[in-house]
This record gives sequence, structure tokens and C-alpha cells, in this order.
Amino acid sequence: MAKQTAVRLPDETYERLQALAARTGRTATYYIRQAIEEHLEDLEDIYLAESVVERIERGEVSTRPFKEVMRELGLDD
Repeated sequence: MAKQTAVRLPDETYERLQALAARTGRTATYYIRQAIEEHLEDLEDIYLAESVVERIERGEVSTRPFKEVMRELGLDD
């Protein structure tokens, strides 16, 4: 089931979106959905990485040198 939401856009972004939709015969909704679906995973990855960095900085998570891990896995040749 699809859910509906509202998004406020700056005037310039809205006009660009409307022009793109008019030129291509697609709806603005189509392009909004495409943009979200294409970039949502990247945004999730960024925020997850930031969370891990914060945990490392607080000393909640430890790290090990890459060469050490490679050596333990037998991949250092």
C-alpha cells in the first residue's frame, strides 16, 4: 500500500521539477519518487556511518588496523 506525504520545495526547485515533468510527459510525483528511491540508501548509509564514528569517538567501539585484520585472515600476501 502506498502512503501519501507532502513536501515543501523552494520555488526554483519546484519550477525545475514542473519544467522537467512538462518536457518529458511524466508527473512531478514520478520524479520525486525516483529521487527519493535513488538516494534514500545513500542517506541511510551516511547516517549509519556518522553514528558509528560517534560511537568510536566515545570509546564504545574499538577499531583495528587494516593490515592486522588482513594478516589474521591470511590475506596479507
